[in-house]
Amino acid sequence: MEAIWILLLLFVLIMLTGVYAAVRAIRAAKRGIDRTVHQARRTVEDTRLRARQLAQPGAVGELAQLQLSLRGSMRATSQALQAAAPQDRSLSESLGLFRRLSAHAKDLEADLKRLEQEPDKSRIAALLPDLRQRTERITHSADSLRWAVQERTTRMAHDDLDSLGREIEMEAGALRHWTAAEPDEPGADAGAAWPEPGAGSSRTAPGAGGRTSPEAGARSGPEAGAWPGPEAGQRPEPPQPSLGARPSTEPPAWQKPWQKSPRPENTA
Repeated sequence: MEAIWILLLLFVLIMLTGVYAAVRAIRAAKRGIDRTVHQARRTVEDTRLRARQLAQPGAVGELAQLQLSLRGSMRATSQALQAAAPQDRSLSESLGLFRRLSAHAKDLEADLKRLEQEPDKSRIAALLPDLRQRTERITHSADSLRWAVQERTTRMAHDDLDSLGREIEMEAGALRHWTAAEPDEPGADAGAAWPEPGAGSSRTAPGAGGRTSPEAGARSGPEAGAWPGPEAGQRPEPPQPSLGARPSTEPPAWQKPWQKSPRPENTA
């Protein structure tokens, strides 16, 4: 029974996942279709305005020219802001200003479209100066905002490139620094750190096996009742046998019994 419930639960989860994925795909397709339709409609509208500008000179052609100028400026500024906003968080205020400017641009475009259906050409000619001034103000503001965003983006790219170049130069210098300073010889340091024998110092030099200087041995010898030791660096001489003394025939301690030389027989 539990296995049936588990299978049923898995089936429901799979169905819900499939429905969610289908809804997301449908929404994405719808957005793509809407975007394509909007772009196609905008292209058709721009083509119609260009054709009217060329085919109908005068007030009607100037209205078409104002619409084309307004659309081109607002579209270019919108694209520049949308491209720079993800990399620069400080453009939030600029986006707010552009939204306010877009509201004025939409109102102006609606007025221009209404005048297209106006049969009285004299009324169109009377309203053209005000429409031209509004269009110039809006396009100038949009162009100023777009140029500022472009210059800011370019400046940031140059600063980043300069910083990157300095870091690369420092890293290249560090990679080329492969020659290290050679350490000094230890003998020279030891000789410079300790005085020479016979200089009146009673300190023990390193590497001398704990021996003291001759002066220290001479001063301590009579008091301790011992002969002064040999100077540092000299090997002691072996004791000389006295005259008339018979050489010892005892084998050395390290010699084995069977290696002992036979004692010479007495010839007497």
